[in-house]
Amino acid sequence: MKRIVVIGAGHVGFYVAERLSKLLKSDIKRGQVELMVIDPNQHMTYQPFLPEAAAGSISPRHGVVPLRQALKLCTILTGAVTEINHAERKLVVQPFVGPTREVEYDEVIVAPGSVTRPLPIPGLADVAIGIKSMGEAIWLRNHVLQRFDIAATTEDPDVRRKALTFVTVGGGFAGAETLGELEDLTANIVKNYPMLDADEIKWYLVEYANKILPEVGPEMGAYAARELTKRGVDIRLGTTLKSCIDGHVILTDGEEFDTDTIIWTAGVMPHPMLKKSDLPIGPRGHLECNTRLQVATGVEAGQHTIGEVVDGAWGAGDSTQVPDTSDFPMDWCTPSAQHAVRQARILADNVYFKHVGRELKPYEHKYIGSVAGLGLYKGVANTYGFKAKGLLAWLMHRGYHLSRVPGTGRKGRVLADWIVGFFTKREMVQLGEIQAGREPFEAIAAGTDPARAAKSVG
Repeated sequence: MKRIVVIGAGHVGFYVAERLSKLLKSDIKRGQVELMVIDPNQHMTYQPFLPEAAAGSISPRHGVVPLRQALKLCTILTGAVTEINHAERKLVVQPFVGPTREVEYDEVIVAPGSVTRPLPIPGLADVAIGIKSMGEAIWLRNHVLQRFDIAATTEDPDVRRKALTFVTVGGGFAGAETLGELEDLTANIVKNYPMLDADEIKWYLVEYANKILPEVGPEMGAYAARELTKRGVDIRLGTTLKSCIDGHVILTDGEEFDTDTIIWTAGVMPHPMLKKSDLPIGPRGHLECNTRLQVATGVEAGQHTIGEVVDGAWGAGDSTQVPDTSDFPMDWCTPSAQHAVRQARILADNVYFKHVGRELKPYEHKYIGSVAGLGLYKGVANTYGFKAKGLLAWLMHRGYHLSRVPGTGRKGRVLADWIVGFFTKREMVQLGEIQAGREPFEAIAAGTDPARAAKSVG
């Protein structure tokens, strides 16, 4: 039996497995091919929904797709790939429990995605939170909501000020959308705290470049900056985070203040697992691929060069370096969902074409633009040269992502969340106790106060 292994179940891995399982359906059912998907999670996260999940616009369960339910023809292996030995067509998997296991394969599709890129900033690892997973999004929601209870009950003005100060580092999609959704949330929930004043809430957006949201173009990015500024967001362009030890923020422009909340979205980097493989890695740590999405060396930026192909190895998505041959002024495809979904389709087709002896096709695309949500009824869009802002852009943003989330049932659940949210107020409940897990029970068993045993989500 021929075994094709997909490493990673993010945007690339999931869509490759979904399409390839349909193309190879008859071979899989006859037992001639096994399509295996390996990922530490048993679900695919639709990452564009993370800001809305953090703000409570959609249920966390509706922003993820269960792999075993959606990929019925695939073998799902829940674990982390720790090593790839392509020379022997073997990889090592670490399950949740027990020793590692070795998996042999004939073809491997490497799509582990990217991880948050940390920088050696004092205090960052101790106080910041990223937003790359549903767990981080829900932790962030609980944390932000809990700040209001802290501010409302304390008599210490410094504690209150620190609790109501929020910082987002990074002005790309993840940073601007997360800040926009959460600022909108905090502006609404403060109305339920008569002892607090909306003017006490401080939001900062710290961005190294001199613009935010470059993906939507300079005009729409400037509009987004103006709109966020009108909402009270303090945008610091050309600025970086210098230190944040114990929540004491020091910016490179000289500003200093204290905060309980630092959201880190300042870039991503290739998955570190790639370092434990014998596949060719580029200077930035990415897996080298040609436009046919084969792992290869000697591929030139922006060119259709085939290079020296590594037989049986494929790659796409954030952890790969794929030439961008479009008119968009980039040498390599950027780490975006737009590229990931399109590359997944071509990659699945090429793996199938190789299987049946057909000619492979290159990955080519036209830049269609981007849409971004900035909170309820607020957004910016620049698609096919058409520029929109406000309500229209927000509707375009939601419509686009609703069409892209996998599964009819998932689409229906997300749409139902949005409809209910339109007619009702935002939920302000924070379930911080879920972070405590078994600690209250352990405290009772030990004869201590369970309320004191439950750790704060902050």
